[in-house]
Amino acid sequence: MSENQTILFSKPRPHVAHLMLNRPETRNAQDTAFLYALNDAFDRAAQDDEVKVIVLSAAGPHFSSGHDLREKGGHDNMRKHETVETWSGFGKPGAEAQFAREKEIYIGFCERWRNIPKPTIAAVHGKVIAGGLMLMWPCDLIVAADDTAFLDQTVAMGVGGAEYFMHPWEMGIRKAKEFLFTADWIEAKEALRLGMVNHVVPRQELLDFTFAMAERIAQKPMFALKLVKEAVNAAQDAQGRRTAMQVSFALHHLAHTHNQLNFGTLVDPTGLMGPMATKANAATKKTAAE
Repeated sequence: MSENQTILFSKPRPHVAHLMLNRPETRNAQDTAFLYALNDAFDRAAQDDEVKVIVLSAAGPHFSSGHDLREKGGHDNMRKHETVETWSGFGKPGAEAQFAREKEIYIGFCERWRNIPKPTIAAVHGKVIAGGLMLMWPCDLIVAADDTAFLDQTVAMGVGGAEYFMHPWEMGIRKAKEFLFTADWIEAKEALRLGMVNHVVPRQELLDFTFAMAERIAQKPMFALKLVKEAVNAAQDAQGRRTAMQVSFALHHLAHTHNQLNFGTLVDPTGLMGPMATKANAATKKTAAE
């Protein structure tokens, strides 16, 4: 196993790469360096011809608490990394810098990871909050421990959902609206019923179950796996996923700009103090403290 500060990379089974989020002290909160390190790890696995399947999991009690809101100088931190997409202007005034940053490390990375030409499996546990969904949803398959709970409280923060807006495709239109409007948690069994995850297993069996599935997939010809993944993704995009996501991303940034003009921050602080958000915010703070 090789490692850096934020991501562990290993090959625990034949033809299987394992990427582990490794900021347990922050509950795998995602700052700029973390996301670039994860993207590098995905690229490493994607470009290794011996790897057929990629498994993503997390160290610590929770899969991910979302974006690291404590990061300072996020736009300046972008300059420390070689950009993956062609977006620039990370130091520009107005809305341009924030739009460019999120085009690169949020929706940009998520789309890259979704389109990796190898099967990917997320093994999730504990809390998966807002930006945490953006690490899980790009994966082809999701295995959840029975203690997993999912939350997107971004509407309570004055924006229209996480930047990678897969909600309608992951849980259906009506449940997506309820999930976003209420900022209520979805438990693992409900996520299974909705089709958002493939399996729910006991926490202690999570990685063994996931690796066994990865090994079964790895028995198939690599080129056939690449082709069928592209075919299924194309079917989803033909339903309008990509176009709808671009619209939601633009609306997300309209909300950021509105909040900056009204409150001087990217989020609406009045929503964070509202009754709808109280329970979700208290649970999020508890997750960060655990």
